[in-house]
Amino acid sequence: MKPLGDVEKISGIAFGFMASKALFSALHLGVFDRLAEQPRTLEELANLTEADAPQLETLLTGLVAIDLLEKEDDTYLNASESDTYLVRGKPNYYGDYLCYQIDRQMYPFMEHLVDALKGQTERIKYEDYETWMADPEQARLFSESQHHGSLGPGAVVAKRIDLSQAKTLLDVGGGTGAFSMMMAKRYPELTCTVLDFPNVIKLGEKLVAEADLAKRIGFIGGNALKTEWPGQQDAILMSYLMSGVPGDSIPGLLDTAFDRMAPGGTIILHDFMVEDDRAGPPLAAMWALQHMVFTPRAASLTPGFLADLLEKSGFTSIRTMSLIPGMTKVVHARKPRAQ
Repeated sequence: MKPLGDVEKISGIAFGFMASKALFSALHLGVFDRLAEQPRTLEELANLTEADAPQLETLLTGLVAIDLLEKEDDTYLNASESDTYLVRGKPNYYGDYLCYQIDRQMYPFMEHLVDALKGQTERIKYEDYETWMADPEQARLFSESQHHGSLGPGAVVAKRIDLSQAKTLLDVGGGTGAFSMMMAKRYPELTCTVLDFPNVIKLGEKLVAEADLAKRIGFIGGNALKTEWPGQQDAILMSYLMSGVPGDSIPGLLDTAFDRMAPGGTIILHDFMVEDDRAGPPLAAMWALQHMVFTPRAASLTPGFLADLLEKSGFTSIRTMSLIPGMTKVVHARKPRAQ
């Protein structure tokens, strides 16, 4: 007989969606926000969230069991991680990203994963990012939540890759310009151009204006695979683009980047990547899997795979670093200066 632990591991994976839905439901109800104000009883939370107390108690019990909440006598309070990341208005909050993009968009898409694996796309509503982002409401929901989820990683990339000599940056598939905003804030001489779908850049123009960066960050509405890119760029950034396009289009994107870049320029690829041995990490592997539902021919990326393609396109000084632990990496390189 196999150890019980083997069964528990399988059950933990199979029933993991229940914990996800508990987290998402708590975010939609504002449970973490209310507990950030002060510890509260079941009755107090039921009144504040407009939930039925018996049903809410079941949810709160689940949240305590998965360590998102703590319970002291009859009072509930946030666990430290919940207080840091799941309370609206706090610097590291990313609850909107979870309860809108992940819960309302990505979660339902996964229902069609088997269809995608079999190449049966008839029931899949959006065949790629372009058709998905052509829906104005879907574009708004995705872009608003993604913007807040990208500001932190954007700040890290801006700090760790030196662009102090760059004057221009092309942010290909740059969404609402979150990464460009962080780059522009760190490098006052840098001017950025964001290329993304028209419904996405509508929100980006608004957010950039609110950040008082409209004079330094411009937008081009289009498709990175079809629209002509401006040339002589000192830096080209592609964040989350490689995992959202067919794998066989990646070499062409890198060739275009090389052509559109000034000699000595820097290319930055940020994306979900598993290790070269393809043994993990789990979160990066799962993100690649869910991308297949609306990009059936997307590739599961590794640093070595991208490094080889960069070298074939002519780039040198190729380097890799981790960004979001267990999820994303950055591969960056340079275009040689003219001999």
